[in-house]
Amino acid sequence: MFIDRVRIKVTGGAGGNGCTSFLREKFVAQGGPNGGNGGDGGDVYIVASSRLGTLQDLRYHPEWRGNRGTHGMGSAMHGKCGEDLEIPVPMGTVIKDRHTEEILCDLVEDGQRFLAGHGGKGGGGNARFASGKNRVPKFHEMGEPGQELELQLELKLMADIGIVGLPNAGKSTFLSRVSNATPKIADYPFTTLTPNLGVVSLDEYRTLVIADIPGIIEGAAQGKGLGHDFLRHIERTKVLLFFIDPLFQDPRETYDILLNELLEHSDEFKERPKVLVFTKADITENKEQFEELSQEFVDSRLISSATGEGVSDLLQLLWETLEAYNRKLEGQEPEPEPTVEYTYDAPFTITETEDGFIVDGKKVVRAVRMTNFDNEEGLHHLDIVLEKSGLYKALQRMGAEEGDTIVIGGVEMEYRK
Repeated sequence: MFIDRVRIKVTGGAGGNGCTSFLREKFVAQGGPNGGNGGDGGDVYIVASSRLGTLQDLRYHPEWRGNRGTHGMGSAMHGKCGEDLEIPVPMGTVIKDRHTEEILCDLVEDGQRFLAGHGGKGGGGNARFASGKNRVPKFHEMGEPGQELELQLELKLMADIGIVGLPNAGKSTFLSRVSNATPKIADYPFTTLTPNLGVVSLDEYRTLVIADIPGIIEGAAQGKGLGHDFLRHIERTKVLLFFIDPLFQDPRETYDILLNELLEHSDEFKERPKVLVFTKADITENKEQFEELSQEFVDSRLISSATGEGVSDLLQLLWETLEAYNRKLEGQEPEPEPTVEYTYDAPFTITETEDGFIVDGKKVVRAVRMTNFDNEEGLHHLDIVLEKSGLYKALQRMGAEEGDTIVIGGVEMEYRK
């Protein structure tokens, strides 16, 4: 089964909790706190792998959670950090935010990694908070929850040559002859329901990766038929190979339909090199018609995938066209790097609501999430952190009143002056 679009939920590993502990040794008076820190949670990475060709495995495993950090213990023993988790995907996978559809990463190289879920920070043990003012802290921090993201993964096949043509133009037959691919072949329309990749071995260690893109018909760019689902797979191909059967399809009309659907899907196809091929040269009528068509389509070729006529010359032409396009890309000047403007990022933002205020900001949210609300000293420590961050003064300037609800990191608190 060919799966090229999935949705997954990724959660970084939670940090381990800190520990509240005190040194107890014979003949050692007032040994002091020795609770260890919790380990950081493991990160979750999405990694491109050349060994995969579909997103099928992720379809049956839609949720991924990183490894949790180990809790801290007494005797100043810190918890072990959680191991990172890797999610393998095929090369050519585009990662988008499920809700905003923003492209977060495009994995095109083997081994390329994307950090999808940060692991949470490990909570501090009570030994961390010992100071001259509080020599015996009786609280520790909780581990921070891991980052959570809902992602949309889309696979775009990576190939040198993309074959486009109306149904039954002979695309699958050609691919099966020149490569080790085994697409389904039959004499009825829409035999091929999924894209197929084939690797063609030429002489002198040269290879071509060819993709057979099915389902392109008139109106495909607007969602008609199967073409809308597979047009994106042509986006990465460098050379477009048009297949037309002159016996059952009007060559001029067919070429216009195919080109129009590609251009409606993306303007990038204007600059891609194009090779036009008329198929089924083993049929006498096609040979006769090609003599007339070759005058109008000067650079076109006639081949027969069944007998092999013209196939070798076509592969050589495709290689030369691909090499010329690669040289053109190498000769292009690289795009100038965007100028980085350094701006001040406020430590938190405050949004007024009907019942009070919602506060957002990495430092204040982390402090709230890592607080044990069942411990009075822990609450006092949170109060100090929020005051030092300037949050209380900011709330006063915005007119916060006694009893207003303050929401930080999903936790509701009551404002008191």
